[in-house]
Amino acid sequence: MSDVPGLRLDGIRRSFAQGKETLHVLNGAELSIRPGEIVALVGPSGAGKSTLLHIAGLLEHPDEGEIWLAGEPCGKLGDDRRTALRRSHLGFVYQYHHLLPEFSAVENVVLPQMIAGTARAVAAKRALGLLERMGLATRAEHRPGQLSGGEQQRVAICRALANDPKVLLADEPTGNLDPHTAEGVFRELISLVRSSGVAALIATHNPELAARMDRVVRMQDGQLVPV
Repeated sequence: MSDVPGLRLDGIRRSFAQGKETLHVLNGAELSIRPGEIVALVGPSGAGKSTLLHIAGLLEHPDEGEIWLAGEPCGKLGDDRRTALRRSHLGFVYQYHHLLPEFSAVENVVLPQMIAGTARAVAAKRALGLLERMGLATRAEHRPGQLSGGEQQRVAICRALANDPKVLLADEPTGNLDPHTAEGVFRELISLVRSSGVAALIATHNPELAARMDRVVRMQDGQLVPV
């Protein structure tokens, strides 16, 4: 396992204007996640978890601080390089699956690979392998509308890991699922993340799921506090 963190956040600050007031959402947040480590991000709604994930995912710029992905500083990069890094280094899983409805499950996992420059045959082989590991081998040719909620989210997880990212960012990945389905999806997500060696930051409101990750950090007063 590499000694270089997959994700490192140094002194991240982010504020927003709210009328005449300034809302300080992140106040010097610090975090380091090793390859293969899974960290739970907890805290009440409105505490800044989504803002932190957006900044870590290079979707938003911090006011101050630095984001490191696999040892590369990213905070001051231009849009083209940030886009390239999102494709190659980052995988995203959201509460809603956001699959393309006109494409099959395997096509949804193939597309991000082809966008990144992978040949279709190679992309299809990896996509089918990921779907099989998530128990979806027989559902590969089904479109999202033909899949259950849990199956759709499993496809979304495969898509997030399709380009073999260094970092996986997940925002309530089982939040839209019933408890039984959420348990199965979470179990398979953790298994796939551990076997891939990706550094994972998973925001959740579920304390039982958080407790099963390697570490838990709480968003508190704009900083990350170990639990």
